[in-house]
Amino acid sequence: MKKISYRRHRFPPYIIQHAVWLYARFTLSYRDVEDLLAERGLDISYETIRRWFLKFDDPIARNLRSNRPSPNDIWHLDEMVIVIRGKRHWLWRAVDSKGEVLDFLIQPGRNAKAALKLMRKLLKKQGFAPTQVVTDKLKSYHKAFRILGLTAEHIDSKRSNNRAENSHLPVRGRERKMLRFKSPGSAQRFLNIQSATYNSFYFQRHLISRSHLKHYRAEAFGAWVSASKAA
Repeated sequence: MKKISYRRHRFPPYIIQHAVWLYARFTLSYRDVEDLLAERGLDISYETIRRWFLKFDDPIARNLRSNRPSPNDIWHLDEMVIVIRGKRHWLWRAVDSKGEVLDFLIQPGRNAKAALKLMRKLLKKQGFAPTQVVTDKLKSYHKAFRILGLTAEHIDSKRSNNRAENSHLPVRGRERKMLRFKSPGSAQRFLNIQSATYNSFYFQRHLISRSHLKHYRAEAFGAWVSASKAA
């Protein structure tokens, strides 16, 4: 895990870290974050917050991912449509059976080529093949798996893929708040840190007690502090 340099910034690192965390963790605009900081007596413009986010989002996301435990071998794949500048794009996403976001990819098509590209990226990044893959009934997955020679059990039932479909909900909320993404590149960049932050702070609250939730939440905050630690 690499420490991050905050040199030549007017505000101390913990304020910058908090501003970036607010924007990445919650469905807020830069102006919303500006107001929240102003309530604490901090006069920081939304443009400054935007520049902080664009500068520190990638190194923080890398550090968060490096500190995560290995995902399990049951993968859920799904795709959702997003409109960027009047054109339809597809956000392809993969999560494991516990809801951990494994990877995502924004592509112009919803076909076998796009499914193949996502799977190759997944296999390279994770370093192992899944034992079970759950998808919807899109036939492109079948073709991609045949090309790759994937031997994992394939379940193509829409009702079985709620795990992946639910993972789209935070993105939908952000899309509405931002009045849609402005470009595929900016969307990919934002989702990079958004998914890493989501993984750290996602808990299956209905399965854990309040005392355990406090423990997991403390671990999540500790992981964020470590990932954004100053050099």
